[in-house]
Amino acid sequence: METTIEAPSKIPPQKQDQQPGLEKDMIPEPIYDNDRPGYERLKGKVALITGGDSGIGRAVAISFAKEGADVAIVFLNEMEDARKTAEEIKKYNKEALLIPGDIAEEKNCKQAVDKTVETFGKIDILVNNAAVQWVQTEIEDISAEQLERTFKVNILAQFYFSKYAAPHLHEGSSIINTASVTAYKGNEQLMDYSATKGAIVAFTRSLSQSMAKRGIRVNAVAPGPVWTPLIPASFDEKKVSEFGKNIPLGRPAQPVEIAPSYVFLASEEGTFFTGQVLHPNGGSIVNA
Repeated sequence: METTIEAPSKIPPQKQDQQPGLEKDMIPEPIYDNDRPGYERLKGKVALITGGDSGIGRAVAISFAKEGADVAIVFLNEMEDARKTAEEIKKYNKEALLIPGDIAEEKNCKQAVDKTVETFGKIDILVNNAAVQWVQTEIEDISAEQLERTFKVNILAQFYFSKYAAPHLHEGSSIINTASVTAYKGNEQLMDYSATKGAIVAFTRSLSQSMAKRGIRVNAVAPGPVWTPLIPASFDEKKVSEFGKNIPLGRPAQPVEIAPSYVFLASEEGTFFTGQVLHPNGGSIVNA
């Protein structure tokens, strides 16, 4: 029997006071796996995933393990969430490497890549997924500190990880960046966050052209509303309880519904995709 998806009506008002939030404190906890089998589409591969401890990153990490990959997970300081993800990965008899660190610092990005290569001997898949966001209704309220932090974590870290992973990648390798529907639609309360997601789309398209000569594919996924720790860590209780109700499907996605896009782009099934953005967004029409 497959795992069911919680409807928005079952998401009660709630608030977390830290970024990027903790999955274990969410009600209900997000769904990150299902009963469907893996098909060895990533057998023998090694993946490095930023923000892999929770939310979309956790679901992608577990899906990759189910498909046969060992996984290195980079996270800020959410050790309990990270350990839970590692336990789930090991259920599929794959290895999980946990790497804590603030990816806003370039040196930590390099160290994470180096640690992954030292442990597994290679990197086949890089998933640039980690992000932060803070709600501000007026541009005057966005401090220089917030602006810089958002850009450092959301887009500069993607440059750094790609830069340091590139020498270890090879023909057939894949880089997958997490963008957002806000890159196309904007969000009046997430101006700096939306700007970084737009930059990720341009970065993906540009890097894909540069890496094509090496046989390395670069793509992105632009999710719509997804039930992740970032939501209660960002919005007030009322907005959390209404999250995702304004899209055609009328609910937020669970992380497990987003992960298949990453599996597709990382596997041989996606070998003719590069410079592209997939849009699992619940029905929002965007100019891709």
